[in-house]
This record gives sequence, C-alpha cells and structure tokens, in this order.
Amino acid sequence: MRIDLHTHSTASDGTDTPAELVANAAAAGLDVVALTDHDTVGGHRQAVEALPEGLTLVTGAELSCRVDGVGLHLLAYLFDPADAELERARELVRDDRVPRAREMVRKLRALDVPITWEQVARIAGDGSVGRPHVAAALVELGVVPTVSDAFTPDWLGNGGRAYAEKHEFDPFEAVRLVKAAGGVAVFAHPGAVKRGAVVPESTIAALAEAGLDGLEVDHMDHDEPIRARLRGLARDLDLLTTGSSDYHGSRKTVELGACTTDPEIYGEITRRATGAFPVPGAGGAVRR
Repeated sequence: MRIDLHTHSTASDGTDTPAELVANAAAAGLDVVALTDHDTVGGHRQAVEALPEGLTLVTGAELSCRVDGVGLHLLAYLFDPADAELERARELVRDDRVPRAREMVRKLRALDVPITWEQVARIAGDGSVGRPHVAAALVELGVVPTVSDAFTPDWLGNGGRAYAEKHEFDPFEAVRLVKAAGGVAVFAHPGAVKRGAVVPESTIAALAEAGLDGLEVDHMDHDEPIRARLRGLARDLDLLTTGSSDYHGSRKTVELGACTTDPEIYGEITRRATGAFPVPGAGGAVRR
C-alpha cells in the first residue's frame, strides 16, 4: 500500500480542487490519501463525491498552532467534523486569515514590493487565504523564484520582515480538542528548521503526555539526520511515525506520494480514531 497522509487542495492553499486532488492521487498510484487543508474541512465533501475506485480518503485538517512564540502545525485525522467545540476553534483561526494576509501585503508594500490585495485575493480564489497565497504573489512579481523562497526571514518566514501574527491554537488545547472529537493528532514536519524556529524536544514530550499520537518524520523538509533524530524521539516517547508529501499542487515542487506512511502505522491511526471512518471507493459518509 502507498499511503500519503498530508495534502492540500483549493479549500486552503493548494492548486488542485478536492476532486482533482483525489483523481491525481489515484493516478500517482496511491492507495490512501488524506486531505488536510489548513483549519478547514471545506473540501471533504467534494473529495468524497469524486473519490475513484481503489482509493481511500482519510478526512482531516492541518491546525495552525503556536507555543512560546514558535509556530507549529498539527495534523488532525478522522475527527468528527460536526464537533461544535473544535469547529468554533477552527473558525477563530480562519476568521483571522484575511486581516493577517492584508497586514503582510501592507508590510511588503512598505518594503517597496508592488503587491496588491487584489492580486493575493485572486490567487486565493475560494480557498482559505494564507501565507502561501502571498508567497505565490511574490513569485508572480519575480521577487522570489519559488514559494519556498518566500518563507525566509527576508520575507514571510516566522519573524520575517513581512511576517504578521495571527490567531492560532495552543497546541495542547488543539490536541485536547482533536482527541475529544474522536480524532488522531500528529505533529506536522516538527524538524522543518528551514521554515524558522522549531519547538524543542521538551515541548514534544509534553505534547505526548497530553495525548499527541505521532510525529510526521518522512517529509521533504527533513534531511536524513533530522529524520533519524525524530525516529529516536518517537521511540522514546512511544509515538507513531508517519510520512507524507505535504502536496500543494503546482504551488510546490513536491509530488504526491513523495513520502509515505507504513501500512501498519496507518492501521493504528484508523484503530485509534472514533470520530470518522476512512472513505473507500467512490464516495460515502465520513461520519460514524
């Protein structure tokens, strides 16, 4: 089995619609794909309706968190999308996305970058606007060669010249909410130092005590020494280890299935989840 547990669609900051995403996942030879848009489940229904035979969909979301001034992302799998407390918390994050993006545009214009809000809004389309859309505008303008190059201290990286704060989950509260909604919580790309500061191992240990299920180890932003360190940490903390592409369509160069999750780990994730079932075949209900 080929299992990719971290992808994005136009419901947040990917370039594939949810329907295109599942079609492309099947074409890439995946058996299981997770749709984990930022702080939203808005793409799930379309993905389920378009799901090809032979492909299983794991519903999820990537939650924006911050602790001690450091940003981190939490992958939430197979939670009940109708859970009221988790939905209210996600709404608070989503509602802050437009003011934050506008502030980044303002800061970039102060740096003599000829970016406009209209340009960013056009790139975002119907998706949940975020930093990648601002980064894509910088690529269009020729300021940086790739979206990844915009996520540096010179531009939009954490603490960078055009960075703007936003409302984010406390990760301990996020873990609690995900677990209460029957989901499984995995720390996304915890060693992605190229993106900026990362949380210390002591914080990961505390999150494990609070109910964190796993670490995303095999990821394009982790070199081999980082992966080896994270595997050792996961063993010490009795955490699951996953792998995934963090696919964003044409917005990033990574391909679907670039990194994958072991089928036994996937099986354990589905056993732990009580909020939703994986959806096989050509559609079906995502609620238990």
